[in-house]
Amino acid sequence: MAGRIEDYALIGDMQTAALVCRDGTVDWLCLPRFDSHAIFAGLLGTEEHGFWRLGPAHAADAEPPTAARRGYRGDSLILETEWDTPRGTVRVTDFMPPRDGAPQLIRIVEGVTGRVPMRSALRMRFSYGRVVPWVHRHEGRTVAVAGPDSVWFDTEAETYGKALTTYADFTVAPGDRIAFTISWQPSHKEPPPLPEPETSLEATEDFWREWVEHCTYHGPYREAVIRSLITLKALTYAPTGGIVAAPTTSLPEDIGGVRNWDYRYTWLRDAAITLSSLLRTGYREEARAWREWLLRAVAGDPENLQIMYGIAGERELGEAELDWLPGYENSAPVRVGNGAAHQLQLDVYGEVTEALHLGHMTGLARNDYASLLQLKLIRYLEDHWQEPDEGIWEVRGPRRHFVHSKVMAWVAVDRTIKLIESGDADGPLERWRELRDDIHRDVCEKGYDKERNTFTQSYGSKELDASLLLIPQMGFLPPDDKRVIGTIEAIQRELSTPDGFILRYPTEGEDAGVDGLPGDEGAFLACSFWMADDLAMIGRVDEARKLFEKLLALRNDLGLLAEEWDPRLKRQVGNFPQAFSHVPLIDTALRLTASGAYGG
Repeated sequence: MAGRIEDYALIGDMQTAALVCRDGTVDWLCLPRFDSHAIFAGLLGTEEHGFWRLGPAHAADAEPPTAARRGYRGDSLILETEWDTPRGTVRVTDFMPPRDGAPQLIRIVEGVTGRVPMRSALRMRFSYGRVVPWVHRHEGRTVAVAGPDSVWFDTEAETYGKALTTYADFTVAPGDRIAFTISWQPSHKEPPPLPEPETSLEATEDFWREWVEHCTYHGPYREAVIRSLITLKALTYAPTGGIVAAPTTSLPEDIGGVRNWDYRYTWLRDAAITLSSLLRTGYREEARAWREWLLRAVAGDPENLQIMYGIAGERELGEAELDWLPGYENSAPVRVGNGAAHQLQLDVYGEVTEALHLGHMTGLARNDYASLLQLKLIRYLEDHWQEPDEGIWEVRGPRRHFVHSKVMAWVAVDRTIKLIESGDADGPLERWRELRDDIHRDVCEKGYDKERNTFTQSYGSKELDASLLLIPQMGFLPPDDKRVIGTIEAIQRELSTPDGFILRYPTEGEDAGVDGLPGDEGAFLACSFWMADDLAMIGRVDEARKLFEKLLALRNDLGLLAEEWDPRLKRQVGNFPQAFSHVPLIDTALRLTASGAYGG
């Protein structure tokens, strides 16, 4: 059985990522890309669906021992896990070197004290656990082949096969270092080069140290900010600049429920807000690469802008269910692909335009096509902003006039007006100023409940929605506006969990709610960070700081966050780690630091 979601560590090479549990088991790895088929899918099934366990030997009928300690080596994505056993202490170092050739996952076992018996158990299953590969020896190396894929296994330890699994049993003493590596290669090509684990480890450590040195944030929350930035960098697909929302699929928002989605794609919204955090902390190269990815993905067809694309800009992300996988803790179905790709979500135009605007304001080199794209997006909004849409939360019920979507349409027009006013683009300035005023007036008239003094989820609705917390952050209304304060207080009253975290919107238990789905979900962590931001903006800075530090306490021992927090089970839920949680963590840390609202 897979571990708790928060029991996992992330390692990756900026093209794919693996999740490593506290007992030394890799339960998730897709090769060669984030969105490729998994060769270890035990996270969404059982050991029969693929895993790689490396740790102290244990009895066949006993649970694998959990590590005594683990942590990342400094500011890096190199994981160090240590076990204290009756016979001594052993350390395993796991990492994926930034790719220069074949993707590799390297695991180095090091004896610390005593003599510790160890075992490596490697069970590769291709196509999300469905296909058993042909495993054989080739010139002294072990290779697993199935269809277009081959995975090469290299180690100095003696290996043997049993029950369709490759084992190695060995003992380490102080100073011993034994490396294990898997490398992916298209099956029709020559074998990948023999790995050089120690050289790769040194190069990986150098890469992360040099990357972190570019961070411009040096405030009191630096540890949390750096770990979040490293996580966001790990979710970037280096060859194209695309940014995945998470490296996993179908980790449930409701344990045992159906709210299970594939997040291994580039949502324009998530990528745009990720970019804003990277820009605010000194990372322009990532911003430039994402802007180039965006221009390629959208191409000459901005009128048919999708809310998400593949990491190389692919448009077809057809959704399918993998019925041979039981799902994480029996949360079925397991889905790959995402049927929401072709939804209409008007807020995306605002997020993309805001990211382009921020790049312009922070000195990103001018790109004429980016400016042209921005103008084309506004021309589309001119004709379509009054339409209902599926909104930020991708509801699978009927379209509505979501207030947040209209606000972000206003943002898109506002930022484009600023681009024209700066002299870097030409457009019908007066007409678009009128459009900006029209959208603003429409939202304030139709999306605001005067009796309750709060904006609502959609026009004519009584429901609240945490996305309304972005109204002051986007500059739609000032923080001291009574309607803003009323909205913040209403969300605190009606969408808070008992421990003060924020739900996205009301759900209806077994009945289908506004999102068209049965079941409930946890507190959405991004929304809770937005609440901390808003509280700071309206002067309740001590309250904001306390909420922020409660949110930091939800991170796992490695500083990682999933999408949501289940207040009943006291567990992280949803895909992991989640960019949409780490981005607002960074933004709130920056805001609180600027306001002086921090302890110590």
